[in-house]
Amino acid sequence: MGNHSIIEAGAALGAGEELSGRCACGAIRYRIGASPLIVHACHCRDCQRITGGPFVINMWIERKHVAIDGAAPKAFRLAGGSGTAHDVYFCGACGTYVWSFYHGAPGDALFVRAGALENPERIRPDVHIFTRSKLPWLELPAESRAFREFYKIDQVWTPANKARLAANRAESA
Repeated sequence: MGNHSIIEAGAALGAGEELSGRCACGAIRYRIGASPLIVHACHCRDCQRITGGPFVINMWIERKHVAIDGAAPKAFRLAGGSGTAHDVYFCGACGTYVWSFYHGAPGDALFVRAGALENPERIRPDVHIFTRSKLPWLELPAESRAFREFYKIDQVWTPANKARLAANRAESA
């Protein structure tokens, strides 16, 4: 990926290193103490509608690695494109979306919005998903892994991250 400051999925954060983010007004602040399992650029219509943009960049990370400082986010439940419940979390003061919880995703994990990080340039999508609804004027980089819908975890994730997911599923069972 060229830029060594970019956190790649599966790459461990250095000792004492963490990612941090906040809502627009600063009432919610959070720290992420591990690298994401995977980073999605999601082009589904729900993500376009929620963000007001062409896609959202979500970091799939175990909930236990996300520490909240300040106000707790409020939640709103949506029905995702698959019909499975999807809780979006946002600041009650300024409305910034900070993460989601997808009920259909395995384990106890959050999908943290990379755009709310203090240094969002440290994150790059590993995959682009739901590109069937990608806006036609948006061209993906040639080297991007892109999927019209979702993908099979076994075919995309690294062995180390599949092991983390299995451990997370066992802990949350």
